[in-house]
Amino acid sequence: MTKRFVYTAALFAAGAAGVAAMIHARNGAQPAGPAEAPALNTGASVISAAGRVEPVSEEVKIGSQLPGTLRETVEEGQRLRKGQPISTLDNGEYVARVEAARATIEVRQAELDRIVNGARDQERREAAAAVEEAKAVLANARDEMERQKSLWQTGDISRSDWERAEREHHVAEARVKQASERYLFLDAPARADERARAEASLGLARAQLAEAQALLEKTVVRAPFDGTVLKRFRKAGETVSDKGDTPIVSFGDVSHLRVRVDIDETDVARLRPGDRAYFTAQAFGPEKFWGKVVWVGGELGKKNIQTDEPSEKLDTKVLETLVELDGHPPLPPGLRVDSFILVGGRP
Repeated sequence: MTKRFVYTAALFAAGAAGVAAMIHARNGAQPAGPAEAPALNTGASVISAAGRVEPVSEEVKIGSQLPGTLRETVEEGQRLRKGQPISTLDNGEYVARVEAARATIEVRQAELDRIVNGARDQERREAAAAVEEAKAVLANARDEMERQKSLWQTGDISRSDWERAEREHHVAEARVKQASERYLFLDAPARADERARAEASLGLARAQLAEAQALLEKTVVRAPFDGTVLKRFRKAGETVSDKGDTPIVSFGDVSHLRVRVDIDETDVARLRPGDRAYFTAQAFGPEKFWGKVVWVGGELGKKNIQTDEPSEKLDTKVLETLVELDGHPPLPPGLRVDSFILVGGRP
């Protein structure tokens, strides 16, 4: 189909009729009649080639960013808006991670509040009371020590009794010091380094929550744009990987269609964006579907579309060309069509 035909309008019509008859005869069907060539301006010519219908967005295979088991998925032919779910993975583990991260934030926030605000009033009152109690004990211990010293000096008690009273006085002094330090600690403002550590811990906890929420969101595979589910490769209960080798669906915007055409290397010099084209398909008989060339590739490559014709040359270099179809023709994506691009003339 990639051989060039450059004829006048009359000769092209005859040639198209012959090709159509051969195709129908080979498939055991009666010829449906030739598709009439458009009326061309004098000197106009036609480039014929093989093409394939595709969504204007191209057909995109969509998979999961996480490995797991599919809990639910959409049906083929279902129309989706951008952002709507295509499928959902079992996500109990990811939900638990989010809840754990939220609990950690609450703990870290409480620690920071305690450092910034200091002890509670009740704790301060208790610490102050402990200081007063320790001071009272110290006063009693001092009096007892002095009394025991006097008794020892008069010989009424042994030196060991006085020394025991002296030790109890020292213990009471230590308890006053300890109680006073605790009160000062509870009443003092937060140290800068302690507050910085607490704030950093809270920031880390919030980052861990954001990460957990992002992973949970990835368990829902969403439509990247408005479009239609063209084919479903996986159903609920099946497993998928995050390696790109297990697509869930193919997806495309079929509200507008185009045809990807393989132009023979001998015809590329005559092709221009804006050229009109029409297409026929065996399933639609002689009906023509019109469009306009919107993009011409910049590099020759291997053929993308094979016609299965015995005379087809598989080693021919081709230039990919895109033709946007007019209106909303009833052509399914993936349909192979015969393409006729009008060079130098318009219908």
